[in-house]
Amino acid sequence: MAFGEQPAYLRVAGDLRRKIVDGSLPPHTRLPSQARIREEYGVSDTVALEARKVLMAEGLVEGRSGSGTYVREQPVPKRVARSGYRPQGGGPTTPFRQEQAEGDARGTWESRSEQLEASPAIAARLGVTAGDRVMCTRYVYRDAGEAMMLSTSWEPLAVTGRSPVMLPEEGPLGGCGVADRMAAIDVVVDNVVEEVGARPGLAEEIMALGGVPGHVVIVVERTFYASGRPVETADLVIPADRYRLAYHLPVR
Repeated sequence: MAFGEQPAYLRVAGDLRRKIVDGSLPPHTRLPSQARIREEYGVSDTVALEARKVLMAEGLVEGRSGSGTYVREQPVPKRVARSGYRPQGGGPTTPFRQEQAEGDARGTWESRSEQLEASPAIAARLGVTAGDRVMCTRYVYRDAGEAMMLSTSWEPLAVTGRSPVMLPEEGPLGGCGVADRMAAIDVVVDNVVEEVGARPGLAEEIMALGGVPGHVVIVVERTFYASGRPVETADLVIPADRYRLAYHLPVR
């Protein structure tokens, strides 16, 4: 194969992808059969099959049992705000709550907390010793009833234990956000670091988010600091085909 020349199955997949994107093969249209692809492009059954597999892996088509393979309707990505600004006049204090307070958004969330021993990875992120007690809180965020983001947070109980803010979503400051909760126990959050990556979604994540197995998710690893000390770390998981992250950062 010459330098820069694509394998036959990628060339076929590329042409079919172009037809899907430009509307020649609109949503819910049946993809040409393997035999039709073989004849139209002059390729083998193996190449035709591999081209279809590529489109399925990309989430452009889906198989329907006993019916064939059809073009999927592609969602229009929605915006998830990640903001360095605080809303004027108080109000929501986390990016999700701020986003859901805007316009006609209909956001809800559910959570559950439990005390755990910090794993080595979480201990390293929190600057504690593996096995130290942490409060772990798992969230499912919904937009108009549809699951749109998962989050798991960990807070060292050496900081929040036996305080009114030990449970992030309960008590007098339940749901008020990390900075406000920590301020109530005289811990001043002055910095937050977010590292953004992407990977194939885990089976349980895809199931919770209502996606297609193999789909890519955006993962945000977020850590809040107070005078250099980590006081909360979290993993946010967002389906990449349905949402985009929008960062609004103050300029100093």
